[in-house]
Amino acid sequence: MAEDIRLVRCPSCGAKNRVPLSRIHDRPRCGRCHEPLAPAPAAARPMDVSDRTFQEEVLSHPVGVLVDCWAPWCGPCRMVAPVLDQLARDYEGRVRIAKLNVDENPVTASRFQIRSIPTLLFFKKGDLVHRVEGALPRPEIERCLRMRC
Repeated sequence: MAEDIRLVRCPSCGAKNRVPLSRIHDRPRCGRCHEPLAPAPAAARPMDVSDRTFQEEVLSHPVGVLVDCWAPWCGPCRMVAPVLDQLARDYEGRVRIAKLNVDENPVTASRFQIRSIPTLLFFKKGDLVHRVEGALPRPEIERCLRMRC
């Protein structure tokens, strides 16, 4: 099976470059002018996923993914958010951190039987390998990341 390829236009010379999806976060360079295809991110942030994008962004992603199932009205969810922001920066390129608003995405929330929030889902190569319910401190989340993803 062929690897997924993403076409990326060079911001400097406009050339189209084929970049394997698994290498998209390795800061690839243009084949024509050798300039970086994208500026280095100022700070990695958790990615928002939805019912529509869950398959591509989580289940088809080549590295481990931590999905935070949350809602804007949830106090403990707001307590975990800064920790996930830090983890997204610290684990950039090694683990993807994603956020799923359960109020706006009931299909995926139902599929993974999200009954309380926050719930953290740990995926590896598209398989759910671990889940944790409730707000955890950073060391506990990191321990789960190291063991599962």
